[in-house]
Amino acid sequence: MKKWIAVLMTAVMLALTGSFAVMAEDETEGENGGTVTVTAPSVLLMEASSGKVLFEKDADTKRPPASVTKVMTILLIYDALSEGKIHKEDVVTVSEYAASMGGSQVFLEAGEEQTVDTLLKCIIVSSANDACVAMAELIAGTEEAFVQQMNERAKGLGMKNTVFKNCNGLDADGHVTTARDIALMSRELITKYPDVYEYTKIWMDTIIHKTKKGESEFGLSNTNKLIRQYSYATGLKTGSTGEAKFCLSATAQRDGIDLIAVIMAAPDVKARFADAQTLLNYGFSVCRKYEDRDWESLKKAVKVKRGETDQVEAVQEQGFSYVDVSGTDLSGIEKKVLPDNSLEAPVKKGQKAGKVQYLLGGKTIGEVDLVTTEEVPAMSLKKAIEDVLDSFSL
Repeated sequence: MKKWIAVLMTAVMLALTGSFAVMAEDETEGENGGTVTVTAPSVLLMEASSGKVLFEKDADTKRPPASVTKVMTILLIYDALSEGKIHKEDVVTVSEYAASMGGSQVFLEAGEEQTVDTLLKCIIVSSANDACVAMAELIAGTEEAFVQQMNERAKGLGMKNTVFKNCNGLDADGHVTTARDIALMSRELITKYPDVYEYTKIWMDTIIHKTKKGESEFGLSNTNKLIRQYSYATGLKTGSTGEAKFCLSATAQRDGIDLIAVIMAAPDVKARFADAQTLLNYGFSVCRKYEDRDWESLKKAVKVKRGETDQVEAVQEQGFSYVDVSGTDLSGIEKKVLPDNSLEAPVKKGQKAGKVQYLLGGKTIGEVDLVTTEEVPAMSLKKAIEDVLDSFSL
């Protein structure tokens, strides 16, 4: 009886703190000392803006990722869109090879034509293996060449324990990654291309198959059930195969804080989503975010030596935010403007002219450059003579 009372009290405490946990094999201590209970053998929780890891468990063990692989495929598609190599309205002709993909698919037919926009939607919402290959062939010519690009991109992101063998995540010898590496590529995708959320938040949609047989409607249903089950969910990608079991990279946002929860090799679908909610709830309970909302109004006159004018206007180059997981009162953050008083002409527009320093408890937690808003030419002979005459008049 005492054991069951203890279990009940634990459940009540978790509910009161906003943390939900499933009964699992073991408990692991989180970043702030709290206990997090998860079922999956490998998990990792990351705060997206800083890349700070809030919780991890066996996060560097190599495991097959199943369709979570598609996070990298989607990232490369967005890279190609950003670079102007492809456009969303471009029409893609599906090859026989792409149409032959098994597993999760939208049943594209060889010779069928679809836009990049439609194929991207099929990949993100319905985890379509056939659409992945069609896009890989569009971007790189062959899936093999595209996979090479995937591995190169992974290395550039510091994904040290990842090897991709295909673009869709079907089981293949040596096709492995880790919870940490999945978090790294997920962070790159959502921070560099936040418009991906336009697709990841879709619950249900339809596409039109256009083939020689005519037109037919096909329904898409999001494989990420957190979109409906968890009010803060924003994406990202599920995956499951016989070898990988049940995997997930889940993104969520609350009060301006973006989190990434990675689950690998969960025993079943329910455990996968329950673990993700447990991690996300834990993350939101420990994260506090400071954001300087007035940075754009900052203007500072900075002295200039030997210039046509003796000062130049400088502004803060970009905004600043800080995420704390220790429970510190962030209202005590101080902001100091430190101009560079050694600036000499000629001065270029956008040149560094000092810095803005943010301090908490007397310690620096971040810095942002001050940059000039205009050019200042070097002092002309006429200006030099005028300055000398002015000094005599004094």
